[in-house]
Amino acid sequence: MFIYSLRASSLKFFAVILAGVAVLVALILIFPAQDSVSAAVEGEINYEKIKTGEDRINFLLSLGYTVDPEPTEERKVTIPAEFDKTMVSYNELQKETGLDLYKYRGKEVTQYSYNVTNYPGYDGKVYANILMSGNRVIGGDVCSADVSGFIHGLRAAE
Repeated sequence: MFIYSLRASSLKFFAVILAGVAVLVALILIFPAQDSVSAAVEGEINYEKIKTGEDRINFLLSLGYTVDPEPTEERKVTIPAEFDKTMVSYNELQKETGLDLYKYRGKEVTQYSYNVTNYPGYDGKVYANILMSGNRVIGGDVCSADVSGFIHGLRAAE
């Protein structure tokens, strides 16, 4: 025969442990893993692990754009520390595709520009510009070269 007695301090200890486990489970259910949050925001497009020129071309291909294999331009640009009206407007294009340049303010990034060869419904020259920080696409746009042309964020070709 076993007799086990619990003191008030033992009960408090187990209650604290149980409450901690309950809070942890609730947090896991409320805030899923970061990867699934990113996937939900960004759709099925992978904005990370873009290391080579071939990776950049495949990234643009995943958006529906066929591009020339060599970039027309590669340059370092600095995201302004303070956003003026133009930069706020450009960042709104980024937000439409689940990206945001705000956290990159004041940082130097690399811009790659590619000639798009299959833009639907448009015969003029079209460029896909992507902004990279390390191996991650942080922003970009698709635009025409015409003065009265168009610009939109990195979204799938329609």
